[in-house]
Amino acid sequence: MLNIEHLTKTYGEKKAVDDLSLHILPGEIYGFIGHNGAGKSTTIKSAVGILQFDAGTITVCGKNILDDPLACKRELAYIPDNPDLYEFMSGIKYLNFVADVFGVSADVRQERIRKYAELFELAGDLAQPISAYSHGMKQKLAIIAAWMHTPKLIVMDEPFVGLDPKASHLLKQMMREHCDAGGAIFFSTHVLEVAEKLCDKVAIIKQGRLVKAGTMDEVKGDDSLEEVFLELEAE
Repeated sequence: MLNIEHLTKTYGEKKAVDDLSLHILPGEIYGFIGHNGAGKSTTIKSAVGILQFDAGTITVCGKNILDDPLACKRELAYIPDNPDLYEFMSGIKYLNFVADVFGVSADVRQERIRKYAELFELAGDLAQPISAYSHGMKQKLAIIAAWMHTPKLIVMDEPFVGLDPKASHLLKQMMREHCDAGGAIFFSTHVLEVAEKLCDKVAIIKQGRLVKAGTMDEVKGDDSLEEVFLELEAE
């Protein structure tokens, strides 16, 4: 679903990501764990075609993100840590805009908008301009937009920041349902507990380098990572 091979990205003389390889398979919720500044966002932005990178290859559903970025983006949805939405639009106009971009039919989009807006208790606010939304409301709108075209791969950067407990629980359910239906989720977090309870597999990144990847039991069972876990739990 998502293959990252030997990814390297530098800013000046600093390697933000250093020779990183990850493989996210269909059906997996894959957590990407690390401190703020560890290289998570750089990896994610490279994976979804926002950032150019210096070395390595990234494929989405078998398509190369550099050679065919539009084909890759048809297969994925991306939710950044701070959704940068078109604030001059109303919520409903934004969702219809996203549906237009991905060619979602009128009947299908109406049903999905109704379903998810009601679930996230946003239905009564869709007529309001996005500029009037709180951070949490923008996050909910971005989630609804991401699910609009039923992408195979959903990539999220710290998706639970700013969400209330009810919305967080709902998002976790949606993530599991998406993967049970054959999709894949790749998301970053610096909260170890979130990854421990939710993920099928995890990868830990520190100072741009992959420290360990595997199931949570495999990663937690590595005694050499005790210091890394203590640092994450303290953050």
